[in-house]
Amino acid sequence: MSGGVGPCSDIRLPKEEQELDKKLQHDTYSKTHPPTTTTAAVGGGFFTFRQLNALAVVIVLSASGMVSPEDFAFVFFSFIYMYLISKVAFPTLSPPSSTTQPSVFRRNNKILALYTFAGAAIGLFLPIAYIFEGIFEGDKEGIKAAAPHVFLLASQGFMEGVAFSDRLSTPIRVFVPVFYNSRRIFTIVEWVRDEISKVDAQDSGSSRRLYVGRALAVANMVFWSFNLFGFLLPVYLPRAFKNYYSGAAVKVKD
Repeated sequence: MSGGVGPCSDIRLPKEEQELDKKLQHDTYSKTHPPTTTTAAVGGGFFTFRQLNALAVVIVLSASGMVSPEDFAFVFFSFIYMYLISKVAFPTLSPPSSTTQPSVFRRNNKILALYTFAGAAIGLFLPIAYIFEGIFEGDKEGIKAAAPHVFLLASQGFMEGVAFSDRLSTPIRVFVPVFYNSRRIFTIVEWVRDEISKVDAQDSGSSRRLYVGRALAVANMVFWSFNLFGFLLPVYLPRAFKNYYSGAAVKVKD
C-alpha cells in the first residue's frame, strides 16, 4: 500500500516497472487488436493489488464496529467531492486515451521511495500489528483509539489508486492525500490523548504495551504532521499545480 504520504504512484520498484512495461505493451497491442469477450473478462481489472490490500483493511475494521459513522461519512463525501471538482474545477487537459500525465517526481527517486515505505510502516503496518496484539491482550481502549487512523489511512490508499487515473487530473491526485492527512491529524490527536489517559484505565493491556502504544501514537503524530505541513503543502502541492497549469498554458497556445 501507498503509506499515504502522497505521490506514491509517481515512484515504482523495479518489479513494478516491469509490470508497467508489460501493461503498456498490452495496452499498445489492445489498441490495434480489439480483445474478445473472454480476454476482457479475465485480463481486465478494476483495482490494483495495493488497492485490494487497503480495501481489505477497510472492510475488516468496518466489520469490527470500531469505525464511527463520521469516518464513514468522510470517506463517502471525499469520493463525491473528488468527482465534482474533477468535473468543475480541475478537468483533465487531454483525452484519457492519450499519453499519461507527467509525474510530479522522478519514478526512481530513492529518497521518496524510502519516505513512502516509512509512512507505510509507521502509519499502517505497525498500528495494524498493535491492533492485533491488543485483541490477544484485551486492550480494548488501545484498539478503539488506533482504529480510526488506520481506517482512514487505508481508505486514503484506496482513494489514491482511484485518483491516479488518466481520467483524473494531477490536482485531484493532490487532493486525496492532503484531504485525508488533514482529517487524520484529528484522529491521531485523539489517539495520543487516549493513550496518555490509560494510566489507571481498565482493559489497557500490559505496561509494555502501554509504552508501545504511546510511542506509536506520538510517532504517527510527528510523521503525519510533517507530511502535511513539511511535504504535501510546501513541496508536492506547488509542483503538482505547476505541472497542471503548465499543461493548461500549452493547451491554450495550441
